Amino acid sequence: MAQQKGLGELEQQVMEFLWSNGPATGDVVRTAVSKDRSLTDSTIRTVLRRLEAKQFVTHEMDGRQFIYSSSREPRKVAAEAVRSALRNFCQGSLEELLTGMVDHRVVDSTELRRLAEKIETLEKARNASGKTSRRKS
Repeated sequence: MAQQKGLGELEQQVMEFLWSNGPATGDVVRTAVSKDRSLTDSTIRTVLRRLEAKQFVTHEMDGRQFIYSSSREPRKVAAEAVRSALRNFCQGSLEELLTGMVDHRVVDSTELRRLAEKIETLEKARNASGKTSRRKS
């Protein structure tokens, strides 16, 4: 699998707009993300082409207009970014990443405990459903 390229600041803004609002023309995207800065139509078209090359968006034709849609869910993109951070900065260690996040106050230990409880609940539910499906077989 080829290494996925990350998102630049403007690319991130475009993706956040598409994730929140769904499919849109380049003009609608430009209007939405240009509230903080002046953007030309050609700039947005370039950003959308780059996002398409990175496989973050796809487009369909509606008459003569391109309608752009996100091709990847935000959670998947986030998971890939974390995987990359683990590989590039933490020698593949999730513990190293989480410890660094606690040390630098990105998350606190209370949040990690809640997450651990949630994972335990999900695992119990998964195990229970696995036992149920085995009985039916």
